[in-house]
Amino acid sequence: MYAVIQTGGKQYRVSQGDKLRVERLAVDEGAEVELDKVLMIADGDDLKVGRPFVEGGKVTAVVRSQGRARKVNIIKFRRRKHHLKRQGHRQAFTELEITGIQAA
Repeated sequence: MYAVIQTGGKQYRVSQGDKLRVERLAVDEGAEVELDKVLMIADGDDLKVGRPFVEGGKVTAVVRSQGRARKVNIIKFRRRKHHLKRQGHRQAFTELEITGIQAA
C-alpha cells in the first residue's frame, strides 16, 4: 500500500515505514502529524485518485528530527567588471517517518 501526498509545494510517494525529508513543519520532535492532502492511494489493484484530494484519506507520521540541509554556495561572477558576489543557503527540513495510511 502506498500513497501520494502533497506538502510544502511538493509531492511524495510514501508507504508505511518510509523516512523522508519535507519542507520544515512547525512541529516538535516526537510529535505525530496528520497529512490530509492525499492525492492518491493505491492498495494492490484498488486505486483511489482524488480531485484534487482523496476524501477521508490521511497519512500519519512521526517527526524524527528538525534540521538544516548542507550548505549550497551561490557565486555570481562577471569577468573584467570587478564583480564577485558570494552567498550561501541552508534549507530547513523536517524528517518524518510514515506510520500509517488510511483511506475512507
